[in-house]
Amino acid sequence: MNVRIKLALAVAVTATMAVAGTAALAGGGQQIRETLTGYEEVPAVSTAGSGTFEASVKPAGDAITYKLTYSALEGSVQQSHIHLGQRGVNGGISVFLCSNLGNGPAGTQACPLASPATVEGTLTAADVIGPTGQGITAGEFAELIAAIRAGVTYVNVHSTKWPGGELRSQLGRDNSGRGSDNR
Repeated sequence: MNVRIKLALAVAVTATMAVAGTAALAGGGQQIRETLTGYEEVPAVSTAGSGTFEASVKPAGDAITYKLTYSALEGSVQQSHIHLGQRGVNGGISVFLCSNLGNGPAGTQACPLASPATVEGTLTAADVIGPTGQGITAGEFAELIAAIRAGVTYVNVHSTKWPGGELRSQLGRDNSGRGSDNR
């Protein structure tokens, strides 16, 4: 292949990627992929457990589809949520991902007890419960999306051994310098 054709092909690929990226940003869509660890808990816990949280904010901003995985937890899973709180700070619950305690809103799915496990679902305004004391009231989905994009929400998996949380990861903007895989 001659140099001109290679250059034209490279320019075409770059232009296509730029247009696709611009369209995704203009539409408001966002992809999140985070690794959960005990070291992000407050206070930090040393656990053999690990997990991932993958989410896609729909371009219209009216839904989040998610997939939470966890394995090797030292306690039985009790519940999992998205909380409002910056790195190193515990905050209130915004939405339930799953619960085995019967404390979630109607329709909250049970957390799988077997490990490894996967929890999948779609979150909408009806799933947002707060935290009112931190400025998000029930149903305020746009506020939750804004908090995720600002990097001030986190996913937490709570277990019987670590009821305050065994696994945690900040969502949205990477505030750590560790190179999270937010797209």
